[in-house]
Formats: sequence, C-alpha cells, structure tokens
Amino acid sequence: QVQLVESGGGLVQPGGSLRLSCAASGFTFSSAAMSWYRQAPGKERELVATVTAAGGTTNYADSVKGRFTISRDNAKNTVYLQMDSLKPEDTAVYYCKAARGYKALITYWGQGTQVTVSS
Repeated sequence: QVQLVESGGGLVQPGGSLRLSCAASGFTFSSAAMSWYRQAPGKERELVATVTAAGGTTNYADSVKGRFTISRDNAKNTVYLQMDSLKPEDTAVYYCKAARGYKALITYWGQGTQVTVSS
C-alpha cells in the first residue's frame, strides 16, 4: 500500500534550520513529482515547494525562496526539505505529496509533521 512518512519536524528558534524528510513506498517514486505543503492554524494549506520526477526542476513559494531547498533521492525513495533562516511565520504542519499519472491526477499525502519556530 502507498505510504508517505514525514519526519524531522520539531521546535526551533528563529534563524535556525530543520531538515524534513518524506520516505515513500508502495508506488514508483521516480515517476512522481513531489511537493511539500504546509498548513498553519486557521489557514488554508499552501504549496511550499515542488520538485519534478527526475529532480531537474524545482519551484518555490515566494515566502520561502532563498531559505528553503527541496531535493530528492530516487535511490532512497525520499524527498527532503531543507529549511534555513526559519521565521515564526513558518510554523505549521508540513505535508509531503506525491503526484503521478496522467496530468498528475493521482495523488498521495503524508500524515504531516509539526514545525514550530519560536524563541
């Protein structure tokens, strides 16, 4: 069965760094575009970053450009989100998503990992 398992969240001070991981299983990881989303309390879920199946192209929300880096290791079926220069407004539950198939209509979601940026 399909599984996406996020890890690496936690409490960090402003200006600090965290690295999130999302381990995938149950589908052909190398054929799926992978994304990180986040959802803060009382807000809608928003797209943070995306990487194409082969890893050649990445896209970022304006709010995280220059601070976050998405990457993937197709040999390990894992996607990462390196988060630097963290701000309190980055506090949210972070989710990874896989999208594959025709027009990327087949999607899978992880259960989320909490990131809290606070002093």
